[in-house]
Amino acid sequence: MLMLWIKAFHIIFLVSWYAGLFYLPRLFVHHAMSQEKQTRQRLEIMERKLFWFITPWAVLTILFGFLLAGLYGWQAFKVMYWLHLKIALVVPLIGFHIWCGKLMIAFRSGPNPHSHVWFRWFNEFPLLILVAVVLLVVLKPF
Repeated sequence: MLMLWIKAFHIIFLVSWYAGLFYLPRLFVHHAMSQEKQTRQRLEIMERKLFWFITPWAVLTILFGFLLAGLYGWQAFKVMYWLHLKIALVVPLIGFHIWCGKLMIAFRSGPNPHSHVWFRWFNEFPLLILVAVVLLVVLKPF
């Protein structure tokens, strides 16, 4: 029963984290397109609040993921190769989260670091990771 609770919270925190990872780069798109100082200032506040709102969800997602792996046990983990790949995919997702924080600071510190088109493409990265992870978790191909 404990395993199911931990798995449920892992999924809840993951969904919460992902909601922010999908929305934050969309704010960057609007920020990159904005010409008005007041709008840019409002977007900076929204970006900062969202980033710091989703960061605990990221930490809790990872924490509950490790708890799950620990409950499965080392012997099971050694043969769950799909889980190794899932964990490997979480690493660039964490990097993406950190990169979003750096982009947020770059917006605040000076001129726009990239075009709105670049941010539109940047916004797609977490979706690619999500598709791969969901397929691994559901299909457990190896």
